[in-house]
Amino acid sequence: MAKTLIAYFSRADENYYGGAMRYVKVGNTEVVCGILEDLIPADTFKIEMKEPYSPVYMTCIEQAKEDQRTKARPELVSLPDSIDAYDTVILAYPNYWGTMPMAVFTFLEAFDFSGKTILPICTNEGSGMGGSERDLKRVCKGATVKKGLSILGSEAENSEASLKQWLTENRIY
Repeated sequence: MAKTLIAYFSRADENYYGGAMRYVKVGNTEVVCGILEDLIPADTFKIEMKEPYSPVYMTCIEQAKEDQRTKARPELVSLPDSIDAYDTVILAYPNYWGTMPMAVFTFLEAFDFSGKTILPICTNEGSGMGGSERDLKRVCKGATVKKGLSILGSEAENSEASLKQWLTENRIY
């Protein structure tokens, strides 16, 4: 039986949500991954930065923009020992300046994804997948990167039907 890993980066604190700022205890991407965990058998790994961005949204986006500009690879709290046991990796992240957060790049560059299938999910407030699918193909040589699922962060709590359809299309559900 194929083994699946759900790896995700999510940000709580002050967030842009449906056109306004709002404080959230659980980030939108983590909400989506919680629904995924209820739908499919999978292991889960949360990608966390050792030095997280500011809880203040405007400061956070400036920090994230600077990390992207300098191609930073933030240090992570931890990494899995290995991803060898997994055939499929569902990778979930918010759209940061048209791609994945730099912490996700840190995670990806730590492993060999050859022969694995990557299913990307990108939460956003209207910017879609951005260039993240292209970036995944560039960073994860030898992996099969499937068409991603874009979920509006403000709709994260109501994403179960979209997730089921996408998982079914990818023969996971």
